[in-house]
Amino acid sequence: MKKIGFIGAGNMGGALITAACRGNDPQDVIITDYFLDKAEALAQELGCCVAKDNAEVVRSAHYVTLAVKPQVLSSVLREISPVLKECIAAGQPKVLVSIAAGGTVESIAKNLDVDLPIIRIMPNTPVSIGKGMILITSDVRGEVKVSEEQFEEFISIMHAAGEFDRIREDGIDEATVATGCTPAYVYMLIEAMADGAVMAGVPRDKAMKYAAQATIGSAAMVLESGLHPGALKDAVCSPGGSTIVGVAELEKGGFRNAVIQAMLGAYYKNIELGKSK
Repeated sequence: MKKIGFIGAGNMGGALITAACRGNDPQDVIITDYFLDKAEALAQELGCCVAKDNAEVVRSAHYVTLAVKPQVLSSVLREISPVLKECIAAGQPKVLVSIAAGGTVESIAKNLDVDLPIIRIMPNTPVSIGKGMILITSDVRGEVKVSEEQFEEFISIMHAAGEFDRIREDGIDEATVATGCTPAYVYMLIEAMADGAVMAGVPRDKAMKYAAQATIGSAAMVLESGLHPGALKDAVCSPGGSTIVGVAELEKGGFRNAVIQAMLGAYYKNIELGKSK
């Protein structure tokens, strides 16, 4: 396997690193972080390798993954650009992978002094348990393009992260609100449902388990039945039953509109992040 490196071991970077180590020999995974002790602690847990700085990751790995915040993406790119150029000149090809929201392939390339294949992925935190939904894209910028072999090889390396969907880059900001942002909303929903169950008299540990497992089952029903979520909702709502009363209370509180506005707000923020690059 070609080695994969990660610059950044925060929440999202750590989740991807965990998936990479689960699906491959951890010794083929090289990681670093601005806070090196964070990378060292994760490497000790997973058995992967720690690099002392970003340049070492670039020199050691074929796939270099930038798991950094959008606000620092440009500075990290400018820092590693000379090292990438040096490696490519020495006959060591590299593929750059970015997870930064709003950072287009074009904006990434503008911060580099070398032309190389660039992949963008937008993962979500469930990649750490192999249940992620990962968007993957690139563009046709420049002379050096991402080949089908490179796409397939990267997905193969990261197969333990979950499901990949290849889309056009101009649709990634919209799609991310339904993948990257959704886990936070679902966690809030599970917590709220568990709180309600506790108010009704269910012990906290059981309330959390019941709400989480019901959420897993409901999501699986949508994916596996092929039925519209509205139809599945109607099937649960017996005439005069308790569920339809709960649905009415959610509607009274503006549940659907709140969710829609959350998705749109996240989308507009993605656009804003892209404009700042």
